[in-house]
Amino acid sequence: MNRTFRKYHRQIAIILCFPLFLTVLTGMCFTIVHEWFHQRELGEFLLHIHTLEIIHLEKIYPLLNGLGLIGLLITGFSMTGLFRQRTDDTKSKAS
Repeated sequence: MNRTFRKYHRQIAIILCFPLFLTVLTGMCFTIVHEWFHQRELGEFLLHIHTLEIIHLEKIYPLLNGLGLIGLLITGFSMTGLFRQRTDDTKSKAS
């Protein structure tokens, strides 16, 4: 089971690498350009890239990013072992 989650986690991470990097980078650049340097036009351009409005994906892009991140969280948490059932090996060893 853990091997399956590792496989899915790796595949989702490879698929989401560029979209998430683009979202983070343009979000940071928008804040710097718009708030610090007060460049309205460049800020709007970065926002269009941030939401992929340039290629008319602004309605589905955030949903795909969100679903991908949820998938990464689920597979990542499952690999940590926090949700595994504990065996009673410690009780049998103590006896």
